[in-house]
Amino acid sequence: MGMPRSSLLTAVDVGSAKICVLTAENTETGLRYRGHGLAESRGMRKGVIVDLDKAVHSIQKAVERAEDACGAPIERAIIGVAGPHVRGVNTHGGLAFGSRSREIAREEIRLAVEKAKAIPLPSDREVLHLLPREFILDDQSGIHDPLGMMATRLEVRVHMVTAGSSAAQNVVTAVNRAGVHVDDTVYEPLACADSVLRADERELGICLADMGAGSTSLIVFLDGSVIHTAVIPIGGDHFTSDLSVGLCTPVAEAEKIKKLYGHVSVTMIPEGNEIEVPSVGDRPSRLLSQRMIAEILEPRARELCEHVRDNLRHAGVLDACAAGLVLTGGGSRLPGIVDIAESVARKSVRLSWPAPLSKMPAILAEPEYATALGMIFYGQRARNARGMQDGGWSSRLRSMLAGKGA
Repeated sequence: MGMPRSSLLTAVDVGSAKICVLTAENTETGLRYRGHGLAESRGMRKGVIVDLDKAVHSIQKAVERAEDACGAPIERAIIGVAGPHVRGVNTHGGLAFGSRSREIAREEIRLAVEKAKAIPLPSDREVLHLLPREFILDDQSGIHDPLGMMATRLEVRVHMVTAGSSAAQNVVTAVNRAGVHVDDTVYEPLACADSVLRADERELGICLADMGAGSTSLIVFLDGSVIHTAVIPIGGDHFTSDLSVGLCTPVAEAEKIKKLYGHVSVTMIPEGNEIEVPSVGDRPSRLLSQRMIAEILEPRARELCEHVRDNLRHAGVLDACAAGLVLTGGGSRLPGIVDIAESVARKSVRLSWPAPLSKMPAILAEPEYATALGMIFYGQRARNARGMQDGGWSSRLRSMLAGKGA
Protein backbone atom coordinates (compact mmCIF):
# COMPACT_ATOMS: atom_id res chain seq x y z
CA MET A 1 0.00 0.00 0.00
CA GLY A 2 1.45 3.38 -1.01
CA MET A 3 1.70 6.54 1.04
CA PRO A 4 2.60 10.16 0.32
CA ARG A 5 6.31 10.43 -0.33
CA SER A 6 6.53 13.55 1.84
CA SER A 7 5.42 11.58 4.90
CA LEU A 8 8.27 9.06 4.61
CA LEU A 9 11.59 9.41 6.39
CA THR A 10 14.39 7.01 5.46
CA ALA A 11 17.78 6.54 7.11
CA VAL A 12 20.66 4.64 5.52
CA ASP A 13 23.35 3.53 7.98
CA VAL A 14 26.34 2.37 5.93
CA GLY A 15 28.48 0.57 8.47
CA SER A 16 31.55 -1.60 8.23
CA ALA A 17 29.64 -4.68 9.43
CA LYS A 18 26.11 -4.14 8.12
CA ILE A 19 23.92 -1.87 6.02
CA CYS A 20 20.69 -0.83 7.74
CA VAL A 21 17.91 0.98 5.88
CA LEU A 22 15.10 2.14 8.16
CA THR A 23 11.88 3.80 7.03
CA ALA A 24 9.32 5.60 9.20
CA GLU A 25 6.13 7.51 8.47
CA ASN A 26 5.57 10.97 9.91
CA THR A 27 1.97 10.90 11.16
CA GLU A 28 -0.16 13.36 13.13
CA THR A 29 0.56 11.35 16.28
CA GLY A 30 4.32 11.11 15.66
CA LEU A 31 6.74 8.81 13.91
CA ARG A 32 5.65 5.28 13.07
CA TYR A 33 7.81 2.42 11.89
CA ARG A 34 7.14 1.30 8.30
CA GLY A 35 9.92 -1.16 7.54
CA HIS A 36 13.62 -1.89 7.49
CA GLY A 37 16.16 -3.85 5.51
CA LEU A 38 19.51 -5.31 6.52
CA ALA A 39 22.41 -6.55 4.43
CA GLU A 40 25.97 -7.63 5.14
CA SER A 41 28.33 -4.76 4.43
CA ARG A 42 30.77 -5.35 1.61
CA GLY A 43 33.35 -2.95 0.23
CA MET A 44 33.67 -1.06 3.54
CA ARG A 45 36.58 -0.92 5.94
CA LYS A 46 36.81 1.26 9.08
CA GLY A 47 33.90 3.40 7.92
CA VAL A 48 35.43 4.11 4.51
CA ILE A 49 34.43 2.65 1.14
CA VAL A 50 37.28 0.65 -0.38
CA ASP A 51 35.28 -1.09 -3.15
CA LEU A 52 32.49 1.05 -4.59
CA ASP A 53 30.74 -1.67 -6.60
CA LYS A 54 30.52 -4.03 -3.62
CA ALA A 55 29.27 -1.23 -1.40
CA VAL A 56 26.57 -0.26 -3.93
CA HIS A 57 25.42 -3.88 -4.19
CA SER A 58 25.14 -4.20 -0.40
CA ILE A 59 23.17 -0.95 -0.15
CA GLN A 60 20.85 -2.06 -2.96
CA LYS A 61 20.09 -5.29 -1.09
CA ALA A 62 19.21 -3.46 2.11
CA VAL A 63 17.10 -0.89 0.21
CA GLU A 64 15.15 -3.61 -1.63
CA ARG A 65 14.42 -5.42 1.62
CA ALA A 66 13.26 -2.20 3.25
CA GLU A 67 11.02 -1.44 0.25
CA ASP A 68 9.46 -4.90 0.50
CA ALA A 69 8.84 -4.37 4.21
CA CYS A 70 7.28 -0.90 3.95
CA GLY A 71 5.44 -1.46 0.66
CA ALA A 72 6.68 1.74 -0.95
CA PRO A 73 9.63 2.80 -3.12
CA ILE A 74 12.52 4.43 -1.30
CA GLU A 75 13.65 7.43 -3.32
CA ARG A 76 15.28 9.77 -0.77
CA ALA A 77 17.20 9.29 2.46
CA ILE A 78 19.44 10.79 5.09
CA ILE A 79 22.79 9.04 5.47
CA GLY A 80 25.32 8.81 8.27
CA VAL A 81 29.01 9.67 8.04
CA ALA A 82 31.60 8.31 10.46
CA GLY A 83 35.13 6.92 10.49
CA PRO A 84 38.63 8.12 11.40
CA HIS A 85 38.48 10.82 8.72
CA VAL A 86 35.93 12.83 10.77
CA ARG A 87 37.34 15.60 12.96
CA GLY A 88 35.89 18.37 15.08
CA VAL A 89 37.19 21.85 15.87
CA ASN A 90 35.96 24.70 18.07
CA THR A 91 36.02 28.18 16.57
CA HIS A 92 34.43 31.57 17.07
CA GLY A 93 33.53 34.73 15.15
CA GLY A 94 31.59 37.92 15.59
CA LEU A 95 30.26 41.23 14.33
CA ALA A 96 30.56 44.76 15.74
CA PHE A 97 27.69 47.18 15.09
CA GLY A 98 29.27 50.43 16.30
CA SER A 99 28.58 52.43 19.44
CA ARG A 100 24.79 52.08 19.34
CA SER A 101 22.91 48.88 20.18
CA ARG A 102 20.80 47.31 17.48
CA GLU A 103 18.31 44.48 17.32
CA ILE A 104 19.79 41.11 16.31
CA ALA A 105 18.10 39.68 13.24
CA ARG A 106 18.59 36.33 11.51
CA GLU A 107 20.93 37.88 8.97
CA GLU A 108 23.30 39.04 11.73
CA ILE A 109 23.23 35.56 13.28
CA ARG A 110 24.01 33.99 9.91
CA LEU A 111 26.89 36.41 9.29
CA ALA A 112 28.38 35.77 12.74
CA VAL A 113 28.29 32.02 12.17
CA GLU A 114 29.85 32.49 8.72
CA LYS A 115 32.65 34.49 10.37
CA ALA A 116 33.24 31.62 12.78
CA LYS A 117 33.27 29.20 9.87
CA ALA A 118 35.89 31.20 7.98
CA ILE A 119 38.97 29.31 9.15
CA PRO A 120 41.47 27.70 6.76
CA LEU A 121 40.74 24.05 6.05
CA PRO A 122 42.79 21.63 3.95
CA SER A 123 41.45 21.24 0.42
CA ASP A 124 40.53 17.62 1.08
CA ARG A 125 38.11 18.46 3.92
CA GLU A 126 34.47 19.57 3.97
CA VAL A 127 32.20 20.92 6.69
CA LEU A 128 29.51 18.50 7.84
CA HIS A 129 27.99 20.59 10.63
CA LEU A 130 28.17 24.05 12.15
CA LEU A 131 26.91 23.59 15.69
CA PRO A 132 26.55 26.82 17.71
CA ARG A 133 27.72 26.37 21.31
CA GLU A 134 26.72 29.79 22.61
CA PHE A 135 26.19 33.38 21.55
CA ILE A 136 27.77 36.34 23.31
CA LEU A 137 26.10 39.76 23.28
CA ASP A 138 28.59 42.41 24.35
CA ASP A 139 29.91 40.79 27.56
CA GLN A 140 26.91 38.54 28.20
CA SER A 141 27.70 34.90 27.42
CA GLY A 142 25.66 31.70 27.57
CA ILE A 143 22.93 32.88 25.19
CA HIS A 144 21.35 30.15 23.06
CA ASP A 145 19.17 32.29 20.79
CA PRO A 146 19.97 36.01 20.40
CA LEU A 147 17.19 36.68 17.89
CA GLY A 148 15.45 39.98 18.74
CA MET A 149 17.89 40.94 21.51
CA MET A 150 19.87 44.22 21.58
CA ALA A 151 23.67 44.56 21.47
CA THR A 152 26.59 46.50 20.03
CA ARG A 153 28.54 43.30 19.34
CA LEU A 154 27.48 39.74 18.50
CA GLU A 155 29.86 36.81 18.89
CA VAL A 156 29.28 33.09 18.49
CA ARG A 157 31.24 30.04 19.59
CA VAL A 158 30.79 27.18 17.17
CA HIS A 159 31.77 23.53 17.04
CA MET A 160 32.54 22.56 13.45
CA VAL A 161 32.47 18.91 12.36
CA THR A 162 34.55 18.21 9.26
CA ALA A 163 35.03 15.09 7.15
CA GLY A 164 37.37 13.89 4.46
CA SER A 165 35.78 15.11 1.24
CA SER A 166 36.44 11.97 -0.79
CA ALA A 167 35.42 9.59 2.01
CA ALA A 168 32.11 11.41 2.60
CA GLN A 169 31.40 11.83 -1.11
CA ASN A 170 32.04 8.15 -1.79
CA VAL A 171 29.26 7.20 0.65
CA VAL A 172 26.91 9.66 -1.07
CA THR A 173 27.89 8.26 -4.47
CA ALA A 174 27.30 4.68 -3.36
CA VAL A 175 23.81 5.48 -2.02
CA ASN A 176 22.98 7.46 -5.17
CA ARG A 177 24.10 4.58 -7.39
CA ALA A 178 21.87 2.29 -5.35
CA GLY A 179 18.95 4.37 -6.62
CA VAL A 180 18.41 6.60 -3.58
CA HIS A 181 18.84 10.39 -3.57
CA VAL A 182 20.74 11.69 -0.54
CA ASP A 183 18.85 14.56 1.10
CA ASP A 184 21.40 15.19 3.86
CA THR A 185 24.45 13.77 5.58
CA VAL A 186 24.92 13.69 9.35
CA TYR A 187 27.76 12.80 11.69
CA GLU A 188 26.45 9.53 13.09
CA PRO A 189 26.86 10.18 16.85
CA LEU A 190 25.05 13.53 16.46
CA ALA A 191 22.05 11.66 15.08
CA CYS A 192 22.50 8.75 17.48
CA ALA A 193 22.25 11.19 20.40
CA ASP A 194 18.63 11.85 19.43
CA SER A 195 17.76 8.24 20.22
CA VAL A 196 19.80 7.55 23.36
CA LEU A 197 20.60 10.74 25.31
CA ARG A 198 18.35 12.52 27.76
CA ALA A 199 17.97 16.29 27.92
CA ASP A 200 19.35 16.51 31.46
CA GLU A 201 22.48 14.56 30.43
CA ARG A 202 23.14 17.02 27.59
CA GLU A 203 22.83 19.92 29.99
CA LEU A 204 24.99 18.48 32.76
CA GLY A 205 27.73 17.18 30.43
CA ILE A 206 27.88 13.79 28.72
CA CYS A 207 30.07 11.85 26.29
CA LEU A 208 28.38 9.47 23.86
CA ALA A 209 30.67 6.76 22.49
CA ASP A 210 29.27 4.97 19.44
CA MET A 211 31.22 1.71 19.19
CA GLY A 212 30.96 0.57 15.59
CA ALA A 213 32.69 -2.26 13.78
CA GLY A 214 35.52 -0.17 12.36
CA SER A 215 35.89 2.70 14.84
CA THR A 216 34.44 4.37 17.92
CA SER A 217 32.93 7.82 17.39
CA LEU A 218 32.65 10.36 20.22
CA ILE A 219 30.45 13.38 20.82
CA VAL A 220 30.38 15.50 23.99
CA PHE A 221 27.49 17.74 25.06
CA LEU A 222 27.52 20.47 27.70
CA ASP A 223 24.75 22.98 28.43
CA GLY A 224 22.74 21.34 25.65
CA SER A 225 25.35 22.03 22.96
CA VAL A 226 28.10 20.02 21.25
CA ILE A 227 31.57 20.95 22.53
CA HIS A 228 33.71 18.09 21.17
CA THR A 229 33.71 15.37 18.51
CA ALA A 230 36.37 12.80 17.69
CA VAL A 231 36.88 9.29 16.32
CA ILE A 232 38.98 6.55 17.93
CA PRO A 233 40.23 4.10 15.24
CA ILE A 234 39.30 1.00 17.27
CA GLY A 235 36.01 -0.87 16.91
CA GLY A 236 34.38 -4.26 17.20
CA ASP A 237 36.33 -5.71 14.28
CA HIS A 238 39.57 -5.24 16.19
CA PHE A 239 38.27 -7.46 18.99
CA THR A 240 37.31 -10.09 16.41
CA SER A 241 40.70 -9.88 14.73
CA ASP A 242 42.47 -10.29 18.07
CA LEU A 243 40.47 -13.45 18.74
CA SER A 244 41.13 -14.81 15.26
CA VAL A 245 44.89 -14.44 15.71
CA GLY A 246 44.99 -15.42 19.38
CA LEU A 247 42.85 -18.54 18.95
CA CYS A 248 44.15 -19.37 15.47
CA THR A 249 40.61 -19.60 14.11
CA PRO A 250 38.91 -18.12 11.01
CA VAL A 251 37.59 -14.56 11.36
CA ALA A 252 33.99 -15.68 10.87
CA GLU A 253 34.35 -18.21 13.69
CA ALA A 254 36.07 -15.62 15.90
CA GLU A 255 33.06 -13.32 15.43
CA LYS A 256 30.69 -16.11 16.52
CA ILE A 257 32.85 -16.90 19.55
CA LYS A 258 32.97 -13.21 20.51
CA LYS A 259 29.18 -12.93 20.41
CA LEU A 260 28.51 -16.22 22.22
CA TYR A 261 31.29 -16.37 24.80
CA GLY A 262 33.04 -13.00 24.74
CA HIS A 263 33.75 -11.14 27.98
CA VAL A 264 36.30 -8.41 28.68
CA SER A 265 36.88 -9.23 32.35
CA VAL A 266 38.96 -12.35 33.04
CA THR A 267 37.96 -12.53 36.70
CA MET A 268 34.28 -12.91 35.77
CA ILE A 269 34.86 -16.21 33.91
CA PRO A 270 34.92 -19.47 35.95
CA GLU A 271 38.24 -21.29 35.54
CA GLY A 272 36.73 -24.62 34.47
CA ASN A 273 34.69 -23.33 31.50
CA GLU A 274 35.79 -24.71 28.13
CA ILE A 275 34.53 -24.08 24.59
CA GLU A 276 35.11 -25.73 21.23
CA VAL A 277 37.20 -23.58 18.88
CA PRO A 278 37.40 -24.41 15.15
CA SER A 279 40.90 -24.47 13.65
CA VAL A 280 42.11 -23.10 10.33
CA GLY A 281 42.58 -25.36 7.34
CA ASP A 282 41.79 -29.04 7.85
CA ARG A 283 42.98 -29.17 11.44
CA PRO A 284 40.50 -30.52 14.03
CA SER A 285 38.69 -28.29 16.50
CA ARG A 286 40.14 -27.80 19.98
CA LEU A 287 38.76 -27.35 23.48
CA LEU A 288 40.09 -24.12 24.99
CA SER A 289 39.45 -22.33 28.26
CA GLN A 290 36.82 -19.60 28.03
CA ARG A 291 39.13 -17.51 30.20
CA MET A 292 41.55 -17.43 27.27
CA ILE A 293 38.96 -15.44 25.30
CA ALA A 294 38.69 -12.87 28.07
CA GLU A 295 42.49 -12.74 28.33
CA ILE A 296 42.60 -11.72 24.65
CA LEU A 297 39.66 -9.28 24.76
CA GLU A 298 40.38 -7.47 28.03
CA PRO A 299 43.61 -5.71 26.91
CA ARG A 300 41.88 -4.43 23.76
CA ALA A 301 38.94 -3.17 25.80
CA ARG A 302 41.26 -1.34 28.18
CA GLU A 303 43.20 0.12 25.25
CA LEU A 304 40.00 1.46 23.68
CA CYS A 305 38.75 2.96 26.94
CA GLU A 306 42.16 4.54 27.60
CA HIS A 307 42.12 6.12 24.13
CA VAL A 308 38.65 7.53 24.83
CA ARG A 309 39.73 8.89 28.22
CA ASP A 310 42.94 10.40 26.84
CA ASN A 311 41.13 11.98 23.88
CA LEU A 312 38.65 13.67 26.21
CA ARG A 313 41.39 14.72 28.61
CA HIS A 314 43.61 16.22 25.88
CA ALA A 315 40.61 18.13 24.51
CA GLY A 316 39.94 19.52 27.99
CA VAL A 317 36.42 18.08 28.17
CA LEU A 318 36.81 15.05 30.45
CA ASP A 319 35.91 17.04 33.55
CA ALA A 320 32.94 18.53 31.67
CA CYS A 321 31.36 15.06 31.47
CA ALA A 322 29.69 15.29 34.86
CA ALA A 323 26.97 12.84 33.75
CA GLY A 324 29.64 10.38 32.64
CA LEU A 325 29.72 8.31 29.46
CA VAL A 326 27.05 6.54 27.44
CA LEU A 327 28.05 3.56 25.29
CA THR A 328 26.09 2.52 22.23
CA GLY A 329 26.64 0.64 18.97
CA GLY A 330 27.18 -3.07 18.43
CA GLY A 331 30.58 -3.05 20.12
CA SER A 332 29.06 -1.86 23.38
CA ARG A 333 27.33 -5.21 23.84
CA LEU A 334 30.53 -6.96 24.90
CA PRO A 335 29.88 -8.12 28.48
CA GLY A 336 32.03 -6.27 30.99
CA ILE A 337 32.78 -3.24 28.80
CA VAL A 338 30.83 -0.89 31.09
CA ASP A 339 32.89 -1.93 34.11
CA ILE A 340 36.15 -1.50 32.20
CA ALA A 341 35.09 1.96 30.98
CA GLU A 342 34.15 3.04 34.52
CA SER A 343 37.46 1.87 35.99
CA VAL A 344 39.53 3.57 33.27
CA ALA A 345 37.63 6.87 32.91
CA ARG A 346 36.62 7.10 36.58
CA LYS A 347 33.20 8.25 35.43
CA SER A 348 29.75 6.70 35.63
CA VAL A 349 29.02 4.72 32.47
CA ARG A 350 25.79 3.27 31.14
CA LEU A 351 24.85 1.15 28.14
CA SER A 352 22.19 2.84 26.03
CA TRP A 353 19.01 1.43 24.57
CA PRO A 354 17.49 3.51 21.75
CA ALA A 355 14.08 5.13 22.01
CA PRO A 356 11.66 3.04 19.92
CA LEU A 357 9.38 4.06 17.09
CA SER A 358 5.68 3.27 17.26
CA LYS A 359 4.95 -0.22 15.85
CA MET A 360 8.68 -1.00 15.70
CA PRO A 361 9.72 -4.67 16.06
CA ALA A 362 11.60 -5.47 19.24
CA ILE A 363 14.66 -6.64 17.28
CA LEU A 364 15.51 -3.00 16.47
CA ALA A 365 15.46 -1.86 20.12
CA GLU A 366 19.16 -2.73 20.47
CA PRO A 367 22.34 -0.61 20.68
CA GLU A 368 23.48 -1.58 17.16
CA TYR A 369 20.41 0.14 15.67
CA ALA A 370 20.65 3.32 17.75
CA THR A 371 22.29 5.25 14.92
CA ALA A 372 19.67 4.35 12.30
CA LEU A 373 16.87 5.22 14.73
CA GLY A 374 18.63 8.44 15.69
CA MET A 375 18.86 9.45 12.03
CA ILE A 376 15.08 9.10 11.73
CA PHE A 377 14.56 11.37 14.76
CA TYR A 378 17.21 13.79 13.46
CA GLY A 379 15.58 13.83 10.02
CA GLN A 380 12.19 14.64 11.51
CA ARG A 381 13.70 17.44 13.61
CA ALA A 382 15.50 18.89 10.59
CA ARG A 383 12.35 18.69 8.48
CA ASN A 384 10.32 20.46 11.17
CA ALA A 385 13.01 23.13 11.49
CA ARG A 386 13.02 23.78 7.76
CA GLY A 387 9.26 24.22 7.87
CA MET A 388 9.46 26.78 10.69
CA GLN A 389 12.33 28.94 9.47
CA ASP A 390 12.38 31.64 6.79
CA GLY A 391 14.45 31.24 3.64
CA GLY A 392 18.13 32.09 3.41
CA TRP A 393 19.60 29.61 5.89
CA SER A 394 21.49 26.51 4.91
CA SER A 395 19.55 23.41 5.90
CA ARG A 396 22.15 22.12 8.34
CA LEU A 397 22.59 25.40 10.20
CA ARG A 398 18.87 26.08 10.20
CA SER A 399 18.13 22.65 11.65
CA MET A 400 20.69 22.86 14.41
CA LEU A 401 19.83 26.43 15.44
CA ALA A 402 16.22 25.34 15.77
CA GLY A 403 16.86 22.10 17.62
CA LYS A 404 20.39 21.92 19.00
CA GLY A 405 19.14 21.73 22.57
CA ALA A 406 16.43 19.17 21.87
